[in-house]
Amino acid sequence: MKLSEFGYTLPEGRVAQYPIEDREMARLLVLHRNSGEIEHKLFKDLLGYFDDQDVMVLNDSKVFPARLYGNKEKTGAQIEVFLLRELNHEQHLWDVLVDPARKIRIGNKLYFGEDNSMVAEVIDNTTSRGRTLRFLFDGDTAEFKDILFKLGQTPLPDYIQRPAEPVDVDAYQTIYARNEGAVAAPAAGLHFSRQLLKRLEIKGINFANITAHVGLGNFRSVDVEDLTKHKMESEQLQITEDACKIVNAAKDARRKVCAVGTTTLRALETAYSTFGHITPYVGWTNKFIFPPYDFNVANNLISNFHAPYSTLLMMVCAFGGYKQVMHAYDEAMKEGYNIGAYGDAMLIVD
Repeated sequence: MKLSEFGYTLPEGRVAQYPIEDREMARLLVLHRNSGEIEHKLFKDLLGYFDDQDVMVLNDSKVFPARLYGNKEKTGAQIEVFLLRELNHEQHLWDVLVDPARKIRIGNKLYFGEDNSMVAEVIDNTTSRGRTLRFLFDGDTAEFKDILFKLGQTPLPDYIQRPAEPVDVDAYQTIYARNEGAVAAPAAGLHFSRQLLKRLEIKGINFANITAHVGLGNFRSVDVEDLTKHKMESEQLQITEDACKIVNAAKDARRKVCAVGTTTLRALETAYSTFGHITPYVGWTNKFIFPPYDFNVANNLISNFHAPYSTLLMMVCAFGGYKQVMHAYDEAMKEGYNIGAYGDAMLIVD
C-alpha cells in the first residue's frame, strides 16, 4: 500500500488539547471487523466485550519528564532539549533532540535551572536534530536523575499546542505505569481508571504486563510514498516469562487476547515465535506493520484515534482491515470523536 491511501479529513479542533476529567468516560467506537458493524459507546462499556479468562495486555511503561529548557553558554540563547534515551548512566550520557538545532555545535555547553545547577556539554552530532550530551555531574545516578527530572517537564506531543501544566503530570500517565523510560505515553491505556480495572478483574479478565517504551518515532511523519522503504525508529522492549505464560495460555484456550495500544500490538508480534507462542524478549524493535499483515497473537485491539498518514493509523488498518478502519474513522469524524493522546478510543473485536 501507498502513503497516500492513509489520508482522511480531520475537522478543525478535533485534536484533544486537554484530558477529560473522568478517564473512563471517553467515547469508544467499537468496530466488529468480521461484519463491519460500528457501535458508539463510552470507554467504561469495555466491560461488556470481555469474559472470564480473556486477557488484556497492558504496557506499564512510565513517561519521564523528558523536555528541558536551558540556555547556551555565552549567548544565553534558549535551547529546548528533549531527552530520548540514556546511553551511559555512569557518564551521564544521553541521546537528545535540540531545538533550534542549527545553534548547537560539538563542544557547546548548555545550562539548566534558575541557578544553572545543571550543565551539559555537546559531545556528538548524530543527526540533523539529534545530539549526544554529557551532563557534568559528580553525584550518584539517583541524585543526578532526581535533579534532572525536577528540571524537566511532561513531554506532551507537539500536536498538543500548549505548555505542559500541572494537570498533565498525572493525566499523561497510565494508572498502571511502573517502568520509567518512555518519552510518550502509551495513550490507549490512559482511559483506564482504577475502578474500571477492578471491575474487569472481578469479571475474571487476566492482565499481562509488558514494558514497551514509546519513542518519538511514533510521531515522525512518513516521507516516502512506497511504505516498504520507510524505516521505523527502534523502541525498547521487555516481555517477561510470566507475561508470556498468561498470553500463551489464553491463545491455547482460544480466549480473547486484547492488545492495549499499538505499541503493545507491535511488541507482541516482535516476540512471536514460529512455535505459535510468544517468548520472553529483552531488546529493541523497529518492526513496521502496515496492510496487508497477518497478526499472530492479539485478536482484539484498543487504540486511540491517530493522525492521517501516521504509522499508527497504518497498524490499526492492518489489524481491523483497511477499508473498515478508514470507514470507521470517517464515521468517527462525523460523530465528533477527538484524536490524540487525550482523545477518544476505538475497540476492534471479531
